[in-house]
Amino acid sequence: MNLTRAREIICDAVLTLAYPQICAICSRSVEQRRFGVACESCWKETRIFSDDDEICWKCGSPGPPACGRCVTQTFTAARAVGMYKGALRESALILKKQSHLPRYIEDLLVTAVLREPLNVSTRVVPVPLHPKRLRTRGFNQASVIAETVSKVLDLAVDEASLVRVSSTEKYRAGLDVKGRRDTVAGAFKVVHPRLVAGEDILLVDDVFTTGATVSACAEVLLEAGAKRVFVLTLARA
Repeated sequence: MNLTRAREIICDAVLTLAYPQICAICSRSVEQRRFGVACESCWKETRIFSDDDEICWKCGSPGPPACGRCVTQTFTAARAVGMYKGALRESALILKKQSHLPRYIEDLLVTAVLREPLNVSTRVVPVPLHPKRLRTRGFNQASVIAETVSKVLDLAVDEASLVRVSSTEKYRAGLDVKGRRDTVAGAFKVVHPRLVAGEDILLVDDVFTTGATVSACAEVLLEAGAKRVFVLTLARA
């Protein structure tokens, strides 16, 4: 154990004693702050994808290598840290309120982004919020995730090239695949095509639900000249 890690453990223990935190799932004590809003036991019960999982090569859904449901989606391949349940769900929800990633989630993202095919990416682009939503929230949760993975890949985060030109997020709850796809049609635009032309884009978001949002983003990125568009999300439904 290096000195930096030892200091982190000591600091973590002191903070836990001084400011005890209750697990958002089971209400037990979160004994290590690096786990964020959930305790270690609840993290162990949350499905985190590993190299041994059988998933669809394109959309990353658990199951056969070709699920057949994602053939019309425009991204090259999508991957997630794990399923949108348990500790990952609670972590994704709190990320919409606090622009901070606990150390454990950062480690999970590092593992995910270093796997094939994401590790060949040459440019990191977060899924943008509409300017009005960004002003209300104060930050983009996708950008918070992008900052972590960009450091691993030694790439800058490109928040300028892809923009959101219509706001549809609050109308999407409960919609099916077609409904979600229709709400994001024309919602995104590439304003700096020279920055994405010829690049292998790593498109980053917090949750993959139906894939409609990332597919809409991928479509305009590819039209602007991107070579391929890979997707990484914290969780997938």
